[in-house]
Amino acid sequence: MTKSNANWRSAFSVYARPRVLGMIFLGFSAGLPFSLVSSTLSAWLADEQVSLSVIGYFSLVGIAYSIKVFWAPVVDRLPLPLLHRLLGKRRSWMLLSQTGIALSLLLISRLDMHLQLQQLALLAVLIAFCSATQDIVIDAYRIEAVAMQYQGAMVAMYVFGYRLALLIAGAGVLYLAEYGSWKTAYQAMAAAMLIGILTTLAISEPKHNPNLRARAIEEKIETALGVDRFRPCLASLLKWFSDAVVSPFVEFFQRNGKMAIWILLLIGIYKISDIAMGVMALPFYMDLGFSKKEIADVSKVFGFFMTIIGTSLGGMLIVRFGIMRPLLLGAILAAATNLLFAVLASSQPSMYMLAGVISADNLSGGIAAATFIAYLSSLTNTAYTATQYALFSSLMTLPAKLIGSFSGDIALTFGYDIFFIYSTIIGLPAIGLVILLMRRPLRHGQPD
Repeated sequence: MTKSNANWRSAFSVYARPRVLGMIFLGFSAGLPFSLVSSTLSAWLADEQVSLSVIGYFSLVGIAYSIKVFWAPVVDRLPLPLLHRLLGKRRSWMLLSQTGIALSLLLISRLDMHLQLQQLALLAVLIAFCSATQDIVIDAYRIEAVAMQYQGAMVAMYVFGYRLALLIAGAGVLYLAEYGSWKTAYQAMAAAMLIGILTTLAISEPKHNPNLRARAIEEKIETALGVDRFRPCLASLLKWFSDAVVSPFVEFFQRNGKMAIWILLLIGIYKISDIAMGVMALPFYMDLGFSKKEIADVSKVFGFFMTIIGTSLGGMLIVRFGIMRPLLLGAILAAATNLLFAVLASSQPSMYMLAGVISADNLSGGIAAATFIAYLSSLTNTAYTATQYALFSSLMTLPAKLIGSFSGDIALTFGYDIFFIYSTIIGLPAIGLVILLMRRPLRHGQPD
């Protein structure tokens, strides 16, 4: 066996690691509640003849996923009574959030949609809050559980479980509601949360070694704020705020120096090309004359499996080549595959072309997603994993969504072919930034 083949075999064997395989079940637990308080819940409300305006207001519960950075410091620093001693820092919060989701889903299944809308709204908010909290903890666990070289594989397995959960919480619930009832379907989803709960009980808590460098930064900030000059109660509160909220940001900028701005800029624009194109994808397919069934069939079969293959390949590439080179490949592929859509827009459309373009897009998107999330994970310091990653994950979609909001105007004004060329061009700065950052050593707070 050649050395190259041995290296590739070693890269593939990462998926046999117990903690990597366990991410399938944690990903499933993270993905299940997302649809149940968004699109699936909207379908239930519509089926009960609830007004569209009310259904629209229910979409606001999803804000919890966008603002989770505000309570991530609490998850990072606050030990839960009793559970912390029994399960540890990450697993205790994981179990609490999963139990909250399961119980709330069970309570929702017992409500009357016409007479108890207010209770339904409160439970939906509680599920979204618990689900966003679970996301915070699972991300922190994923980063802390294995060495940085295995983060791509952890992401790949997480995405597989997450996507599987979206199918079950979407199409699966619709089937259960059609042949049974909505209440039975939501009771089944509450029971399905046992997958996450049992996984949390089965996995081991990551090691949390003291971070002397982070502690030194915290002491400097406490001194600068004059914490000791306040009364004991106020001093304790100010100290906690300084250590949990201020220190993670100071540590990131101190560790990365002047390059911190370029890193944050890359986080903000890496997905711009992909998200801007994604906004117009479905309208584009329909304008080409493809039926909703044809689009769904191709997206479900090719989209699902090619994304999983892409993320798995991304994980192997990281083990084989490190993070930065696969990150560059992901940026190039994410921008370049948009040109395939321009070709599709200028050609006589066919199902074969549609399948080919969707396959290429999802494959490249999977590689980009695995490598980018692994890169974000590498930027965190183990003393502030949850807080720093929550900040990065919020930043990575906000600019892209803002620019994506103009996609319709550009497609309408210039046509789809020009729009897809434009979506490729706006991906070029991300490629340039990756090349720039490749010239410096990657400074992370993770042990190798």
